[in-house]
Amino acid sequence: MPVVVDFWAEWCGPCKQVTPILEALAGEHGDKITFLKMNSDENPAVPGMYGVISIPTVNVYVRGELVKSIVGAKPKAALLKDLAPYADLSA
Repeated sequence: MPVVVDFWAEWCGPCKQVTPILEALAGEHGDKITFLKMNSDENPAVPGMYGVISIPTVNVYVRGELVKSIVGAKPKAALLKDLAPYADLSA
């Protein structure tokens, strides 16, 4: 199952825009994709280990390998389009 990791921080305005979208996607597609959050302030070494240099960044992993990195806030439709190649996200 693909894993989506949202790299964010409390002070990040665009992160606050993405959070409800990712929560909605998790509710709708959590059986097809695992959604996780990583607070970059609480875990400062981890984002660097995964090549994250800006937040929000949403990384998609398949079998432990990074297959997609989505940087910046995007609307739900754009995120669905970005995630669709990794799982069947039809309603």
